[in-house]
Amino acid sequence: MSKFIADKSFFELFPEAKLGVILIKNMENSDESPIEVKKMLLDANDEAEKYLVAGQLSENKEVAVWREAYKKFKTKKGARCSIEALLKRLSKGNIVGSINTLVDIYNAASLKFALPCGAEDSDKFVGDLKLTITEGGDEFQAIGEDPSETYEGELCYKDDKGAVCRCFNWRDGIRTMITEDTKNAFMIMELVDPDRYDALEGALEFLKENLTKYLNAEVAVHILDINNPSVEI
Repeated sequence: MSKFIADKSFFELFPEAKLGVILIKNMENSDESPIEVKKMLLDANDEAEKYLVAGQLSENKEVAVWREAYKKFKTKKGARCSIEALLKRLSKGNIVGSINTLVDIYNAASLKFALPCGAEDSDKFVGDLKLTITEGGDEFQAIGEDPSETYEGELCYKDDKGAVCRCFNWRDGIRTMITEDTKNAFMIMELVDPDRYDALEGALEFLKENLTKYLNAEVAVHILDINNPSVEI
């Protein structure tokens, strides 16, 4: 059985970080989300407006903490945390629309609690999954883009075959992306601001309840930190 391991190099950068890991088994994902899930996502779009109070997007505290975090490791030019990308869309008057049931639920959680969240098809992992500072050269291809490689000093999720998500929580790859055929998934929500631990707990409860209800899945939640850095997938 493979593991997820948050490497020492990650906690050297973020010693107070918490990683909410959600393991989803035997799910019934759907290309077309139920009406209730679509409404949940629309409501989360509205709720997220409360995080857009400053004139500049980067001055909102839920975004600013990630701008600072991204200064601690090598990044691709223009790379931003996934929650910033969602809030940027809202700030321009656009909504975060429906994709499929699983993605809609985690986007709703991300918007509702202003925390980054992503998921991968865990059956596509090769060996253990690690969150680590890489030496560079890991194979990667993002959706709709040409193949690329990670940079030396970049923080990324990677397995034995290559990168899974680049620049911490910026961009997922095609190889492990969620589809309507995904049965088992690894989901993660990252926290680097210890003052928002309650938000992480609330988000994980929201995710467990709705993933169980709408995907008919077995859902297990784990919170990892510097003293508990790994979990079996």
